Amino acid sequence: MLPNIPDTNFKRVVIVGAGFGGLALAREIAKRDDLQIVLIDRNNFHQFQPLFYQVAMAGLEASAISFPLRKVFQSKKNVHIRITEVLQINPDRQSIDTELGEITYDYLVIATGASTNYFGMKEIEERAIPMKTVSEAIGLRNRILQNFEDALCAITDDEREGLMSVVVVGGGPTGVELSGTLAEMRSFILPKDYPEIDFSGMQIHLLEGADKLLGAMSKESSEKSKKYLEDMGVVVHTGQVVTGFDGKYVTTKQGLKLRADNLVWAAGIKASPLNGLNPEVIARGGRIKVDRYNRVEGYENIFAMGDVALMTEGKWENGHPQLAQPAMQQGKALARNVWRVLDGKKAIPFEYKDLGSMATVGRNRAVVDLPFWKFQGFFAWLTWMFVHLMSIVGVKNRVLTLINWVWSYVTYDQSLRLILRPKAIAQVADKEANNTVEV
Repeated sequence: MLPNIPDTNFKRVVIVGAGFGGLALAREIAKRDDLQIVLIDRNNFHQFQPLFYQVAMAGLEASAISFPLRKVFQSKKNVHIRITEVLQINPDRQSIDTELGEITYDYLVIATGASTNYFGMKEIEERAIPMKTVSEAIGLRNRILQNFEDALCAITDDEREGLMSVVVVGGGPTGVELSGTLAEMRSFILPKDYPEIDFSGMQIHLLEGADKLLGAMSKESSEKSKKYLEDMGVVVHTGQVVTGFDGKYVTTKQGLKLRADNLVWAAGIKASPLNGLNPEVIARGGRIKVDRYNRVEGYENIFAMGDVALMTEGKWENGHPQLAQPAMQQGKALARNVWRVLDGKKAIPFEYKDLGSMATVGRNRAVVDLPFWKFQGFFAWLTWMFVHLMSIVGVKNRVLTLINWVWSYVTYDQSLRLILRPKAIAQVADKEANNTVEV
């Protein structure tokens, strides 16, 4: 199998990763016809990660927060999309090895993002439920819903409590938003779906190793989010570092022991650099050292951006936050610099503009930190919805998401609680070969 990318007289920019940064860069530089862009990703769609938790909690369909890459670039004949895994970089040959074969580049941009970080705890890695992709969010939804089906037939109260209870590890936006949504489901939705179950036995615990929630946000937002969660019945534990999970009990370094069959891991991420770079450019957390132009240290035509890049700038001496905004800003800035270099102009150093942070805790509850204003409550919730809605790729996806949110707000319900299990093609083929009939 070959990549089959046509040779042209134009400079070829290879972008690995179609997340927030990679997509922003590709969309900008694709506006020029004198560049050839090769966009590589393991999925054929862009994922809107901030709303994964709503897919996991049956609030949105996966298709509402995913957008096909080929649809984004339908009118751009200079963009070539390849769905494959990148195996390594060959800087000396100016090429990358992929599962489709070798692809050469004039400029290489690494925008591979980050993956779940279990901090070396194998037991937790094997048993915890991550939520870094759409498929993992659907897997969490399947797990939670199936547990309630199993709880109907549980023999003992302990077994039923373990099936229904959830421990969320990580007090950042994902953990806070997931815990709040679970609490709302327990109050408004699940008792109607499962009238035979007493949901007073369903415990929701949120564990955070630091001494406060939403560590990157203001003290006011941290305290308010904790109060919101506790008012909704979530048990918040700060200063608790999880060290073990045997499938039934979650244990912490401080001696806490919680009964739950479900551990959702939202406690940390680590960058996903590509093989083939000089090990000296790989910093803490797997991030790649870059200069103010996103150029990887020691390489003239290899760049890194977003979560995988470590850029020291002003007060960001430990790198920019691994969030969507820095990635998108770096993508657009790198595109402008590509244009400037092609036009014989001097590149401009990147400067991050912090637009603020926000998190929603549930219905009518959110916290927002802007550079000039901090506020919480209903207006913050509306602000959160507007910002996230406008950030979703595709008008149709925005409309579908808005309809889902309005319907859920009016009815206190949603009709997306489906347990979807894909059937492996290989298994189907084996059954057909053996002439077996599934009843």
